[in-house]
Amino acid sequence: MRKSIALNAGLTRLSSPQNPRRSFVTTAARSLAASTSSPASAPPLNPRWLSELQSRIKRCAGLDLSGQQKEELTALRKAVDGQWLELLAGREGFLTGPGWRGLDRHTVTWGDQVSSCHVNNVVYNKYAESARVNWLRNFATTVDPEHKDEWDQLMSPKEIGLIMRSIKTDYKFPMAYPDHVTVLHKLVSKPTYESDFILLEALLISDGHRRPAARCFEDIVVYDYKTAKRAPLKPFMVDRLRETYEAQEQGKIECEEKAKGLVDIVERLEKAA
Repeated sequence: MRKSIALNAGLTRLSSPQNPRRSFVTTAARSLAASTSSPASAPPLNPRWLSELQSRIKRCAGLDLSGQQKEELTALRKAVDGQWLELLAGREGFLTGPGWRGLDRHTVTWGDQVSSCHVNNVVYNKYAESARVNWLRNFATTVDPEHKDEWDQLMSPKEIGLIMRSIKTDYKFPMAYPDHVTVLHKLVSKPTYESDFILLEALLISDGHRRPAARCFEDIVVYDYKTAKRAPLKPFMVDRLRETYEAQEQGKIECEEKAKGLVDIVERLEKAA
């Protein structure tokens, strides 16, 4: 049986109007704005919220806490150390569970660097491209094995395949050897049954620094190699991708609630001391 990727049971098949083709920058910007904006009461994401939370936890260790409060602080530290990737990336809608990590703690080698001892800018794109193939392979092996051959063919020039139209990389800090990098992908917008392209965002995370090292924005065209022209995604692919997008949105809500809960605990310990 096909394994459901939805975080909630019973995700329904939704329809949306066909949109005219727009440039990736415009489409991605609008889609990202829609996916990250919630009600007006929700504050914008602080890119360094996790590192700030970890610093506050360390400072709490030096406070005059009671025995019970010290136990609570220890449990909090373990929770953050064990779930930092989910908290960091899941809060932005990236799925971090088994199969969804295109590269999982991939070793950054000395040869990945330039002479100034940081990872070559081109290598970031190689990380993202390798992770994207593995992310798509997850649909063939785990999410939808009933259509394994069709998913696998997306990575080959046989029938319906994918062609990279553009990739834009934003560099956040110079990652260097030794380190490990985890690369996650997410859908920027929900595909429709007329979609002949996919917009993805890749998040490249340094394990050593526990922060994003780069982001890649990928515009991928669906291409029919037999007819030599663009083609829409197959309906079952749209179904699975739409379910994935819904899972991203649900995961974002859950991670946001979890992050706020951890921050509330720190604030309570700070005030109690």
